[in-house]
Amino acid sequence: MRILLPLPDRDFDVTEVAVPWKLLTDLGHEVVFATEHGDGPPAADPLLLTGVLFGQLGAEREPKEFYEQLTGETAFRHPVAWADLRPEAYDGLILPGGHAPGMRQYLGSGLLREKITEFWRLDRPVGAICHGVLALARTRDPATGRGVLADRRTTCLPGYMERTAYYLTAWRRGRYYRTYPAYVEDEVVAALDDPAQFERGPIELRRRGTATDDTPAFVVQDGNYLSARWPGDAYLFARRFAAMLT
Repeated sequence: MRILLPLPDRDFDVTEVAVPWKLLTDLGHEVVFATEHGDGPPAADPLLLTGVLFGQLGAEREPKEFYEQLTGETAFRHPVAWADLRPEAYDGLILPGGHAPGMRQYLGSGLLREKITEFWRLDRPVGAICHGVLALARTRDPATGRGVLADRRTTCLPGYMERTAYYLTAWRRGRYYRTYPAYVEDEVVAALDDPAQFERGPIELRRRGTATDDTPAFVVQDGNYLSARWPGDAYLFARRFAAMLT
């Protein structure tokens, strides 16, 4: 299968990109990356590689190792431009997240939303994690006038996670954890027909799912659509997405 994974030029989340890429390619799938202009390799949020605060709050060791491998891959170093994407050429779409300022290029792109709409109409697997759910919450199908998530169950970065990260780090990192004035959860819930369609999942601030333990992880699947909350869900998210492809 060919999986499309759009990215901004910089500041995407290390884990939410590298873990799905690694698990899917190990299963024999092809992951195709796309950036706005396709003019060179994108770059992950550097603070997630070194640590946001005193070396903490960054990516775990294994996802960072996956990312190091990923940066040497031809598909990553030579992404496709968003304007050149033909959604029908792909079997699945993954929308990763990230919260640093560079993510606004991706989350605010009208062109990318047009491509997402085209792919959504194909009724093929779509996965979104953390801030990536915002790209869907902001996407409306002009043929129907409705948001693509309007009638779907979903999760995303919960407000309590976003607030906690911001309050812990604002003294040193300012608004680093506040990509937009509105919290992600608030914007996503506003895009739904019924707030009850939003599933926050168990309260979790520290433990993350791993390659061998999904206990702390949480995802929501509604038909061909899969969503997850944060990097701690990335392994379970990638495995569930792989299952959807079959």
